[in-house]
Amino acid sequence: MFDRDRWREIFEAISKNKLRTFLSGFTVALGILIFTILFGFGNGLKNTFQEFFVDDATNTIWLFPGRTSKPYKGFAINRVVEFRNDDIEDIKKDFALYVDYITPRISRSGLTKYKGESNTYVTRAVGPAHLLCEKTIIMKGRYVNDNDIKEKSKSVVIGRLVEQDLFGKKENAIGKFIEIDGITYKVIGVFQDDGGDNEERYIYMPYTTRQLVEKNTDKIDQIIVGFKLGIGYSGAKALEISLDKYMRDKHVIHPEDQNGLFIRNVAENVKQTLQFANILQIVVAFVGIGTLLAGIIGISNIMVFVVKERTKELGIRKALGASPKSIVSMILQESVFITTIAGIIGLFIGMTILKFTGTSLKDYFITNPYVEIGTVIGATIVLIFFGALAGYIPARRAARIKPIVALRDE
Repeated sequence: MFDRDRWREIFEAISKNKLRTFLSGFTVALGILIFTILFGFGNGLKNTFQEFFVDDATNTIWLFPGRTSKPYKGFAINRVVEFRNDDIEDIKKDFALYVDYITPRISRSGLTKYKGESNTYVTRAVGPAHLLCEKTIIMKGRYVNDNDIKEKSKSVVIGRLVEQDLFGKKENAIGKFIEIDGITYKVIGVFQDDGGDNEERYIYMPYTTRQLVEKNTDKIDQIIVGFKLGIGYSGAKALEISLDKYMRDKHVIHPEDQNGLFIRNVAENVKQTLQFANILQIVVAFVGIGTLLAGIIGISNIMVFVVKERTKELGIRKALGASPKSIVSMILQESVFITTIAGIIGLFIGMTILKFTGTSLKDYFITNPYVEIGTVIGATIVLIFFGALAGYIPARRAARIKPIVALRDE
């Protein structure tokens, strides 16, 4: 039940011992504050690692041709491996159960002009599925489609900053014609990309159009395979191994030739990176827990001193008829009250700091730091519990001292 007299005594004790109360509360608040910020920064670090992959889909395997470094089946060393259009169709057919989409990519750099404006941009000749692997966001118009591939249309999709550079902020690029290395193309779409400014300075065109421009060749620079998410990480690794063997057999590359064919499994990179981020977060969490332990030790030391300082007061209470239980209860209630208020203050300050940090520490690889409310509330409860325990043990010991002994205490 609510005991008004007890609370009056607690507030009187607090008002008479402001410094002692401040030191007790400051230790608790600082412990919760540091724990909240460190744990939040750990999550912010994890956000940064995840952001490295926000520009690309994480269910992709990239294949790159190389130059052989081993002779194999009658083929000489130093042979240039070339991917062709039939590689796309063969992979699509032979791995149909595992492949969600597939696209080639041919990258070139070209001088781009529109009226009096000009600049050099990287063009990417791709298929429609490239939209999925790069997570490209179409702002206006449309992306390259199957009809563009079939008809080898001279159509391009330009980045937001390409439009801004060539057309300014007022003119709409859709339907206009631009010149790339002396060839005219129609702008059919404008895109934006969360990967940053560099990603928004690309120009996309149908890969068959690029091949037509390059003397009607069927060569491609690289192949991007998007696997079905349902196969999981182990399935992605198995698919990577199968594709490696398949392409080596098809292009007659030695199984141990590391330079003839290169494969990058994004799922593997993401897993390793997030594992590293998780380890860093665990380290940060341990530092935060260490801070909590330091706070527990600090509040314990302070409570021992507090009870020792009030030994004579407790002796007087016992001489006036107070029971040991009531004395312990009073000190315990005061300890819990101070610890709770200080913990809430530390929690509020910590959450506020994290909220306003946002991307200001992005240069230090900390993006939008946050902490789950359940985590910090749990940490606060732990500190409150140990704060109460820190007050209970010395209070129980002091309550057992005989009044005459307590009154003689100096």
